[in-house]
Amino acid sequence: MGHAQGWSNFHVGRECSHLKWSKNIAPKLTVSSGETVTFDAVDSSNGQLSPTSDSSAIKSLDLGLANPVFGPVYVQDANPGDVLKVEILNLEVADWGWSAIIPGFGLLADEFPEPEIKIWSLDREKGYAELKNMRIPLRPFLGCMGLAPANNDELSTVPPTNHGGNMDCRELSVGSVVYLPVQTAGALFSCGDGHAAQGHGEVCGTAIETPIRATLRFELCKGRSWVTTPHYQTPPQAQIPNPLPDLGTYGVLGVAPDLLEATKNATRNFIQWLVETRGLTRSEAYILASVAGDLLITEAVNVPNYEVAMSLPLGTFV
Repeated sequence: MGHAQGWSNFHVGRECSHLKWSKNIAPKLTVSSGETVTFDAVDSSNGQLSPTSDSSAIKSLDLGLANPVFGPVYVQDANPGDVLKVEILNLEVADWGWSAIIPGFGLLADEFPEPEIKIWSLDREKGYAELKNMRIPLRPFLGCMGLAPANNDELSTVPPTNHGGNMDCRELSVGSVVYLPVQTAGALFSCGDGHAAQGHGEVCGTAIETPIRATLRFELCKGRSWVTTPHYQTPPQAQIPNPLPDLGTYGVLGVAPDLLEATKNATRNFIQWLVETRGLTRSEAYILASVAGDLLITEAVNVPNYEVAMSLPLGTFV
Protein backbone atom coordinates (compact mmCIF):
# COMPACT_ATOMS: atom_id res chain seq x y z
CA MET A 1 0.00 0.00 0.00
CA GLY A 2 2.93 2.35 0.55
CA HIS A 3 3.32 4.83 3.35
CA ALA A 4 1.85 8.29 3.57
CA GLN A 5 4.27 9.65 6.18
CA GLY A 6 6.23 12.62 4.95
CA TRP A 7 3.91 13.41 2.06
CA SER A 8 2.28 16.33 3.80
CA ASN A 9 2.81 19.02 6.40
CA PHE A 10 -0.92 18.98 7.14
CA HIS A 11 -2.45 16.31 9.36
CA VAL A 12 -5.89 15.69 10.85
CA GLY A 13 -5.73 13.31 13.81
CA ARG A 14 -8.25 11.06 15.51
CA GLU A 15 -8.98 13.74 18.07
CA CYS A 16 -10.64 15.81 15.31
CA SER A 17 -13.76 13.67 15.05
CA HIS A 18 -17.35 14.88 14.77
CA LEU A 19 -20.73 13.26 14.17
CA LYS A 20 -22.61 15.95 12.21
CA TRP A 21 -22.20 17.83 8.94
CA SER A 22 -22.37 21.47 10.01
CA LYS A 23 -20.82 24.75 8.95
CA ASN A 24 -20.76 25.72 12.65
CA ILE A 25 -18.02 23.20 13.51
CA ALA A 26 -14.72 25.08 13.74
CA PRO A 27 -12.16 23.99 11.13
CA LYS A 28 -9.14 22.07 12.41
CA LEU A 29 -6.94 23.13 9.49
CA THR A 30 -6.79 25.82 6.83
CA VAL A 31 -5.13 24.88 3.53
CA SER A 32 -4.70 26.40 0.09
CA SER A 33 -5.71 24.82 -3.20
CA GLY A 34 -3.06 22.27 -4.18
CA GLU A 35 -2.19 21.17 -0.64
CA THR A 36 -2.05 17.56 0.55
CA VAL A 37 -3.49 16.46 3.91
CA THR A 38 -3.29 13.17 5.82
CA PHE A 39 -6.18 11.97 7.96
CA ASP A 40 -6.12 9.33 10.70
CA ALA A 41 -9.60 7.87 11.14
CA VAL A 42 -10.91 5.26 13.54
CA ASP A 43 -13.37 2.68 12.22
CA SER A 44 -17.08 3.40 11.80
CA SER A 45 -17.89 1.95 15.24
CA ASN A 46 -15.87 4.87 16.68
CA GLY A 47 -13.55 2.45 18.44
CA GLN A 48 -16.34 0.48 20.10
CA LEU A 49 -15.31 -2.75 18.33
CA SER A 50 -11.94 -4.51 18.36
CA PRO A 51 -10.33 -7.69 16.97
CA THR A 52 -11.65 -9.61 20.00
CA SER A 53 -15.27 -8.39 19.79
CA ASP A 54 -18.13 -10.90 19.61
CA SER A 55 -21.85 -10.57 18.96
CA SER A 56 -22.44 -9.23 22.49
CA ALA A 57 -20.48 -6.14 21.44
CA ILE A 58 -23.00 -5.59 18.63
CA LYS A 59 -25.86 -5.78 21.14
CA SER A 60 -24.25 -3.05 23.26
CA LEU A 61 -23.14 -0.88 20.30
CA ASP A 62 -24.10 2.78 20.75
CA LEU A 63 -25.21 3.74 17.24
CA GLY A 64 -25.34 7.38 18.33
CA LEU A 65 -21.53 7.32 18.30
CA ALA A 66 -21.21 5.54 14.95
CA ASN A 67 -19.77 6.89 11.70
CA PRO A 68 -17.48 9.67 12.93
CA VAL A 69 -15.79 11.87 10.34
CA PHE A 70 -12.54 13.79 10.77
CA GLY A 71 -11.96 17.46 10.07
CA PRO A 72 -13.23 19.86 8.98
CA VAL A 73 -10.58 21.31 6.66
CA TYR A 74 -11.11 24.88 5.50
CA VAL A 75 -9.95 25.47 1.90
CA GLN A 76 -9.00 29.08 1.27
CA ASP A 77 -11.04 30.97 -1.33
CA ALA A 78 -13.64 28.19 -1.61
CA ASN A 79 -17.14 29.64 -1.99
CA PRO A 80 -20.62 28.33 -2.84
CA GLY A 81 -20.76 27.48 -6.54
CA ASP A 82 -17.15 26.26 -6.59
CA VAL A 83 -16.15 22.61 -6.75
CA LEU A 84 -13.64 20.87 -4.48
CA LYS A 85 -11.56 18.29 -6.33
CA VAL A 86 -10.21 15.60 -3.98
CA GLU A 87 -7.47 13.28 -5.26
CA ILE A 88 -7.08 10.03 -3.32
CA LEU A 89 -3.32 9.53 -3.19
CA ASN A 90 -2.90 6.82 -0.57
CA LEU A 91 -4.94 4.69 1.84
CA GLU A 92 -3.46 2.52 4.60
CA VAL A 93 -5.73 0.08 6.44
CA ALA A 94 -5.13 -1.67 9.75
CA ASP A 95 -4.31 -5.40 9.95
CA TRP A 96 -7.90 -6.24 10.93
CA GLY A 97 -11.42 -5.30 10.04
CA TRP A 98 -14.96 -6.20 11.02
CA SER A 99 -18.27 -6.85 9.30
CA ALA A 100 -21.53 -7.17 11.18
CA ILE A 101 -25.25 -7.68 11.06
CA ILE A 102 -26.73 -4.94 13.24
CA PRO A 103 -30.37 -5.54 14.24
CA GLY A 104 -32.72 -3.08 12.52
CA PHE A 105 -30.11 -2.09 9.92
CA GLY A 106 -29.46 -3.33 6.38
CA LEU A 107 -31.40 -4.21 3.24
CA LEU A 108 -32.93 -7.38 4.72
CA ALA A 109 -33.17 -6.18 8.33
CA ASP A 110 -36.51 -7.92 8.91
CA GLU A 111 -35.02 -11.27 7.89
CA PHE A 112 -31.85 -11.02 9.99
CA PRO A 113 -32.91 -9.91 13.49
CA GLU A 114 -29.94 -11.42 15.36
CA PRO A 115 -26.60 -9.63 15.82
CA GLU A 116 -23.52 -11.15 14.19
CA ILE A 117 -19.91 -10.04 13.80
CA LYS A 118 -17.03 -11.40 11.75
CA ILE A 119 -13.42 -10.30 12.24
CA TRP A 120 -11.32 -10.32 9.07
CA SER A 121 -7.53 -10.63 8.95
CA LEU A 122 -6.15 -8.04 6.52
CA ASP A 123 -2.94 -9.22 4.84
CA ARG A 124 -1.52 -5.97 3.52
CA GLU A 125 1.49 -7.68 1.93
CA LYS A 126 -0.56 -10.22 -0.05
CA GLY A 127 -3.35 -7.74 -0.68
CA TYR A 128 -6.42 -9.55 0.59
CA ALA A 129 -8.77 -9.92 3.55
CA GLU A 130 -9.28 -13.46 4.81
CA LEU A 131 -12.00 -15.23 6.80
CA LYS A 132 -12.59 -18.99 6.87
CA ASN A 133 -12.23 -20.16 3.23
CA MET A 134 -12.87 -16.74 1.72
CA ARG A 135 -10.47 -14.11 0.43
CA ILE A 136 -11.50 -10.62 -0.65
CA PRO A 137 -9.03 -8.35 -2.48
CA LEU A 138 -8.12 -5.29 -0.44
CA ARG A 139 -9.57 -2.28 -2.20
CA PRO A 140 -9.63 0.35 0.52
CA PHE A 141 -11.68 3.51 0.33
CA LEU A 142 -13.26 6.15 2.55
CA GLY A 143 -16.98 5.55 2.97
CA CYS A 144 -17.39 9.19 4.00
CA MET A 145 -16.07 12.25 2.17
CA GLY A 146 -18.16 15.37 2.29
CA LEU A 147 -18.68 19.07 2.82
CA ALA A 148 -20.72 21.12 5.28
CA PRO A 149 -24.22 22.20 4.19
CA ALA A 150 -25.10 25.77 3.27
CA ASN A 151 -27.59 26.38 6.08
CA ASN A 152 -27.31 25.98 9.85
CA ASP A 153 -28.62 22.41 9.83
CA GLU A 154 -26.68 19.73 11.68
CA LEU A 155 -26.99 16.68 9.45
CA SER A 156 -26.33 13.08 10.48
CA THR A 157 -23.20 11.48 9.01
CA VAL A 158 -25.14 8.28 8.21
CA PRO A 159 -27.07 9.13 4.99
CA PRO A 160 -25.33 10.63 1.92
CA THR A 161 -26.25 14.09 0.63
CA ASN A 162 -25.78 16.02 -2.60
CA HIS A 163 -22.52 17.41 -1.18
CA GLY A 164 -21.05 14.02 -0.29
CA GLY A 165 -21.10 12.36 3.08
CA ASN A 166 -21.58 8.63 3.60
CA MET A 167 -21.49 7.73 -0.08
CA ASP A 168 -20.07 4.23 0.47
CA CYS A 169 -18.97 4.25 -3.17
CA ARG A 170 -16.25 1.65 -3.54
CA GLU A 171 -14.98 3.29 -6.75
CA LEU A 172 -13.37 6.03 -4.65
CA SER A 173 -10.15 4.12 -3.99
CA VAL A 174 -6.50 5.05 -4.57
CA GLY A 175 -6.05 6.84 -7.88
CA SER A 176 -9.63 8.04 -8.05
CA VAL A 177 -10.79 11.64 -7.88
CA VAL A 178 -14.04 12.94 -6.39
CA TYR A 179 -15.62 16.31 -7.15
CA LEU A 180 -17.83 17.86 -4.46
CA PRO A 181 -20.04 20.96 -4.87
CA VAL A 182 -19.06 23.62 -2.30
CA GLN A 183 -21.98 24.81 -0.17
CA THR A 184 -20.37 27.25 2.24
CA ALA A 185 -17.24 29.40 2.66
CA GLY A 186 -14.11 27.27 2.98
CA ALA A 187 -15.91 24.09 1.82
CA LEU A 188 -15.29 22.49 5.26
CA PHE A 189 -14.24 18.99 4.15
CA SER A 190 -14.28 15.97 6.45
CA CYS A 191 -13.83 12.25 5.86
CA GLY A 192 -13.83 8.88 7.62
CA ASP A 193 -15.49 5.44 7.62
CA GLY A 194 -12.53 3.40 6.39
CA HIS A 195 -13.34 0.29 4.37
CA ALA A 196 -10.87 -2.43 3.37
CA ALA A 197 -13.34 -3.82 0.79
CA GLN A 198 -17.02 -3.58 -0.08
CA GLY A 199 -19.47 -4.90 -2.63
CA HIS A 200 -21.60 -2.54 -4.70
CA GLY A 201 -24.60 -2.19 -2.42
CA GLU A 202 -23.17 -2.92 1.06
CA VAL A 203 -26.41 -4.83 1.62
CA CYS A 204 -26.03 -5.93 5.25
CA GLY A 205 -25.11 -2.38 6.25
CA THR A 206 -21.37 -2.85 6.75
CA ALA A 207 -18.31 -3.36 4.58
CA ILE A 208 -15.01 -4.65 5.95
CA GLU A 209 -14.78 -1.76 8.41
CA THR A 210 -11.29 -0.73 9.49
CA PRO A 211 -9.24 2.14 10.88
CA ILE A 212 -7.60 3.97 7.98
CA ARG A 213 -4.94 6.57 7.22
CA ALA A 214 -5.78 8.62 4.13
CA THR A 215 -3.66 10.99 2.07
CA LEU A 216 -5.71 13.41 -0.02
CA ARG A 217 -4.86 16.35 -2.28
CA PHE A 218 -7.29 19.26 -2.61
CA GLU A 219 -7.79 21.51 -5.60
CA LEU A 220 -10.34 24.29 -5.96
CA CYS A 221 -12.18 24.35 -9.30
CA LYS A 222 -14.19 27.29 -10.65
CA GLY A 223 -16.87 27.34 -13.33
CA ARG A 224 -18.08 23.73 -13.13
CA SER A 225 -21.80 24.39 -12.90
CA TRP A 226 -22.64 20.79 -13.87
CA VAL A 227 -21.28 19.44 -10.58
CA THR A 228 -24.34 19.69 -8.32
CA THR A 229 -23.89 16.23 -6.76
CA PRO A 230 -20.72 14.20 -6.16
CA HIS A 231 -18.95 13.25 -9.40
CA TYR A 232 -15.94 10.94 -9.62
CA GLN A 233 -13.28 9.63 -11.98
CA THR A 234 -11.44 6.33 -11.62
CA PRO A 235 -8.03 5.21 -12.90
CA PRO A 236 -7.66 2.56 -15.63
CA GLN A 237 -8.67 -0.90 -14.42
CA ALA A 238 -5.18 -2.17 -15.24
CA GLN A 239 -3.88 -0.10 -12.32
CA ILE A 240 -6.08 -1.95 -9.80
CA PRO A 241 -4.25 -5.03 -8.49
CA ASN A 242 -6.15 -8.29 -7.92
CA PRO A 243 -4.22 -10.86 -5.89
CA LEU A 244 -6.83 -13.57 -6.47
CA PRO A 245 -7.24 -15.85 -9.51
CA ASP A 246 -9.75 -14.63 -12.08
CA LEU A 247 -12.23 -17.50 -12.31
CA GLY A 248 -15.06 -15.38 -13.65
CA THR A 249 -18.18 -14.43 -11.74
CA TYR A 250 -21.46 -16.01 -10.72
CA GLY A 251 -24.59 -13.87 -10.85
CA VAL A 252 -28.14 -14.12 -9.54
CA LEU A 253 -31.13 -12.10 -10.78
CA GLY A 254 -34.02 -10.58 -8.87
CA VAL A 255 -37.17 -9.51 -10.69
CA ALA A 256 -40.03 -7.38 -9.35
CA PRO A 257 -42.24 -4.41 -10.32
CA ASP A 258 -40.47 -2.36 -7.63
CA LEU A 259 -36.74 -1.61 -7.90
CA LEU A 260 -36.13 -2.02 -4.16
CA GLU A 261 -37.99 -5.33 -4.09
CA ALA A 262 -36.04 -6.56 -7.12
CA THR A 263 -32.84 -5.67 -5.25
CA LYS A 264 -34.00 -7.57 -2.19
CA ASN A 265 -34.96 -10.57 -4.33
CA ALA A 266 -31.52 -10.64 -5.97
CA THR A 267 -29.90 -10.52 -2.54
CA ARG A 268 -32.17 -13.26 -1.12
CA ASN A 269 -31.50 -15.53 -4.10
CA PHE A 270 -27.77 -14.85 -3.85
CA ILE A 271 -27.74 -15.78 -0.15
CA GLN A 272 -29.61 -19.00 -0.91
CA TRP A 273 -27.06 -19.93 -3.58
CA LEU A 274 -24.18 -19.41 -1.14
CA VAL A 275 -25.88 -21.43 1.61
CA GLU A 276 -26.72 -24.35 -0.69
CA THR A 277 -23.44 -24.53 -2.64
CA ARG A 278 -20.73 -23.07 -0.39
CA GLY A 279 -21.70 -24.27 3.06
CA LEU A 280 -22.10 -20.82 4.58
CA THR A 281 -24.65 -19.97 7.23
CA ARG A 282 -27.31 -17.47 6.15
CA SER A 283 -25.67 -14.72 8.18
CA GLU A 284 -22.23 -15.47 6.72
CA ALA A 285 -23.73 -15.39 3.22
CA TYR A 286 -25.45 -12.05 3.94
CA ILE A 287 -22.15 -10.57 5.16
CA LEU A 288 -20.27 -11.92 2.13
CA ALA A 289 -22.92 -10.39 -0.12
CA SER A 290 -22.26 -7.05 1.58
CA VAL A 291 -18.46 -7.05 1.37
CA ALA A 292 -17.99 -8.69 -2.05
CA GLY A 293 -21.32 -9.04 -3.87
CA ASP A 294 -22.00 -6.48 -6.59
CA LEU A 295 -25.50 -5.20 -7.30
CA LEU A 296 -26.27 -4.02 -10.81
CA ILE A 297 -29.48 -2.72 -12.37
CA THR A 298 -29.51 -4.91 -15.47
CA GLU A 299 -32.85 -3.71 -16.87
CA ALA A 300 -35.10 -0.75 -16.08
CA VAL A 301 -37.42 -0.37 -19.09
CA ASN A 302 -39.37 -3.61 -19.57
CA VAL A 303 -42.45 -2.55 -17.66
CA PRO A 304 -43.80 -3.58 -15.29
CA ASN A 305 -40.72 -5.41 -13.98
CA TYR A 306 -37.25 -4.27 -13.00
CA GLU A 307 -34.29 -6.66 -13.07
CA VAL A 308 -31.37 -6.48 -10.64
CA ALA A 309 -28.33 -8.76 -10.53
CA MET A 310 -25.97 -9.61 -7.70
CA SER A 311 -22.67 -11.22 -8.68
CA LEU A 312 -19.51 -12.44 -7.01
CA PRO A 313 -16.00 -13.24 -8.28
CA LEU A 314 -15.56 -17.01 -8.03
CA GLY A 315 -11.92 -16.47 -7.04
CA THR A 316 -13.26 -15.43 -3.62
CA PHE A 317 -13.28 -19.06 -2.47
CA VAL A 318 -9.95 -20.62 -1.55
